[in-house]
Amino acid sequence: MPISERQKKILTAVVEEYIRTAEPVGSKILAANAGLGCSSATIRNELAFLVSQGYLEQPHTSAGRVPTPLGYRLYVNELMEKQRLSVEETSELNMRLEQKLRELDNTIDDVSRLASQLTDYPALALSSRPGVTIKRFDIIYVDSNTFIIVVMLSNNTVKNKLVRLPVSADEGMIKRLSALFNASFTGISDADITPVLISSTERAADDTIGITSVIAAFAIEVLTETSTPSAFITGENRLLNQPEFRDPDKAHKLMNYLSGGGNILSPGNVPEDVNEVRVLIGPENVAEELKDSSVIVATYDAGDGTKGLIGVVGPTRMDYSLIASKLSFLAQGLSKRLGGNASPVQGMHNKLIIKGDDSDKR
Repeated sequence: MPISERQKKILTAVVEEYIRTAEPVGSKILAANAGLGCSSATIRNELAFLVSQGYLEQPHTSAGRVPTPLGYRLYVNELMEKQRLSVEETSELNMRLEQKLRELDNTIDDVSRLASQLTDYPALALSSRPGVTIKRFDIIYVDSNTFIIVVMLSNNTVKNKLVRLPVSADEGMIKRLSALFNASFTGISDADITPVLISSTERAADDTIGITSVIAAFAIEVLTETSTPSAFITGENRLLNQPEFRDPDKAHKLMNYLSGGGNILSPGNVPEDVNEVRVLIGPENVAEELKDSSVIVATYDAGDGTKGLIGVVGPTRMDYSLIASKLSFLAQGLSKRLGGNASPVQGMHNKLIIKGDDSDKR
């Protein structure tokens, strides 16, 4: 059910007060401080409606309200003021960024550490090389039961695998497969390596023992692994500064997940544009361990055809506008430093795109 403008103002006031205090928000506080121009009784009725629609929840009968993931999503998509960094904040961040970038070794752990220092949250940095394909196959015959697959990728990295067969294969078949894979499997993505392509290659090579499938499976594995962003997370102990994680069990669970290299983003949630900031709230995240957290990520140009991502993990109560501003600012600085982008580093501006899991531009 659509909510009214007054209800949106009340929801905004609840979210921003909860971000500030980490305490459930009551109608008296809103009536006194939010400038809504209506009585506590009216506010209570509107709060009850927002609870019934799933935008707010009441932790205890006598407590105030707190936002739900649905409430945060509406706030981020429609109600949040996109924050512009002040001149003082921009100058300070520029100074800190220039100093840190001079020390940067171009590794993702350095980028992650820098993001954590600027935001005071656990930070993640990822890098990926979109569009990597196999440039060349070398399938080397060792003996009748053994061969080696060597693939050179379009980013000039090399992967190899030793394969031992339970049955014998002749050297001629291995040579035919090497030629066929170079003719049909180079320059394509893992999605293009279809059962039809594999079957036609088996027939052309007269492969009756399934070697073609083994080589194709390795090709898919290499391409999938290469396109999956590598991640580094730092600053997990900063979670302990947040009231939500004063519960040792809750903090320990999330910190263990982050420290253990748990997956933070699914492929569909990786931002595509350099000016895009993506926000994932609570259950929108990829893992159960992140259901009480939010993830904000931004993309930068890491040079040499590499796309880099920086982000933070924190409570759903985080200040989305401020963190988005800082990540956008940092992404611009990293693009300038690493990608050769000559555009000046600026603060938050109107070109910033914020997306959620529904990928709607706001």
